[in-house]
Amino acid sequence: MANVFIEDGPPAIKSENARLNGWTFIDIEGVDVGTYVEKAKVIVAAELQLPAGYSISWAGQYEYMERAKAKLSYVVPLTLGIILILLYMNFRRFAEVAIIMGTLPFSLVGAIWLMYLLDFNFSVAAGVGFIALAGVATELSVIMLVFLEITYQQMRKRVAAAGRAITRGDLIESILEGGALRVRPKAMTAAAIIAGLLPIMYGSGTGSEVMSRIAAPMVGGMVSAVILTLLVVPAVYYLWRTRSLKA
Repeated sequence: MANVFIEDGPPAIKSENARLNGWTFIDIEGVDVGTYVEKAKVIVAAELQLPAGYSISWAGQYEYMERAKAKLSYVVPLTLGIILILLYMNFRRFAEVAIIMGTLPFSLVGAIWLMYLLDFNFSVAAGVGFIALAGVATELSVIMLVFLEITYQQMRKRVAAAGRAITRGDLIESILEGGALRVRPKAMTAAAIIAGLLPIMYGSGTGSEVMSRIAAPMVGGMVSAVILTLLVVPAVYYLWRTRSLKA
């Protein structure tokens, strides 16, 4: 009546969205999920020709990561918008806000270079690290700008008491004074953050692939953020203030 034979096959017939499907589970080591899937897509597209009616989709952690990446597309602009509003609430003038927001990209240079040297691709975890770095770099720049403004106003009062107008030499002196007050605190802040993140960046335990990509932008970015705070912000502040000064 029938031919009975035994062969290997799936234990159950699975379906999703009214389509039969099969699952292939992969464990990866030494690389993040996003990088692995991007490389796997290239190999699969080159080596595998699917018959009509068949398709491949990537699920699991990669699917969750893609959803998170889509959220980052509006979370990052929202974060920058909140920073902009808070800066304006603090300074009440767009000039100072423009100085900080205009120089902020310089703080990301170190993060990008370290990501490149470590051969890390941009991912959701790296995006989180960049957002955290932007917040810290903004805070460092705000404090520097506040001290520069304080020493500048003090210089103006001293010059006014002497009965003369403030000059570029007075401005440079006030900037050097204000910047010198922040050298040690900035160095200590950067050293503490870097020392705390290095074990995370070079860790090898569970979840280290994700945590290292959060820490890497912070470590590299803190170096350039300190340079930004001590050199770029005072230079831009000087250019802004010289517009209303006599030679």
